[in-house]
Amino acid sequence: MTAFNFFSHGTQDIYPTFLEVQHGLSPREVGLIAVIYNIGAICGGLLFGSLSERFGRRRIIIIAALLSLSVIPLWAFSTSPVLLAFGAFLMQFMVQGAWGVVPVHLNELSPDSARGTFPGFVYQLGNLLASANATLQAGIAAHYGGNYGLALAAVAGTVAIVIAVLAAVGTEAKGVVFGKAQPSG
Repeated sequence: MTAFNFFSHGTQDIYPTFLEVQHGLSPREVGLIAVIYNIGAICGGLLFGSLSERFGRRRIIIIAALLSLSVIPLWAFSTSPVLLAFGAFLMQFMVQGAWGVVPVHLNELSPDSARGTFPGFVYQLGNLLASANATLQAGIAAHYGGNYGLALAAVAGTVAIVIAVLAAVGTEAKGVVFGKAQPSG
C-alpha cells in the first residue's frame, strides 16, 4: 500500500504545481486539466477493476502499472497544454486503473477475523509511509533546477515498477470464499 499511495499521490499531488510553475498555465487551465485527469481516473478504475474479475487481481495491477510507464513521456515532458491534459488523462487512467483493483484485493487477502479492520489499516499505514511524497518530489525538482516533470517521472516510474514486481510475487486471492461455512440443520 505504500507503493500504491506513492503511485497515486506521486502522480497527482504536485501535478497542478508542475502545470502552473513549470508550464505557466493559469489556474483555470490547471483546473480544467485536473477535471480531465479525474475523468481518466474514474474510467480507468471502472475498466481495470472490472477486468480484474475476469483476468485476476495481480495480473491487472501489473498490466495497469506497466502501461503507465509508456505514458510518462507524454504526461511529464509534453510542452503543450493539450498534450499535458491527454497525458494526465492516460496516466490517471492507468494509475487509478491499478487502484480500482485494490479494495477487492485487500478484502480477499484479509483473514475473516480481521476483514473489518485489515483493509483500512494497511491502506492508512501505506498512506502514512508515503506521506513524504510531495516533499520528496519538491526536493527532487529543486535539486534539478525546478524540473517538476523529472521529479514526477522519477517517482511514478519507480513505483510503477515496484508495484508490478510486488504484485507478481504476491498472492492471488481472487474468488476466495468469505466467512466460514454454516452448519446445516
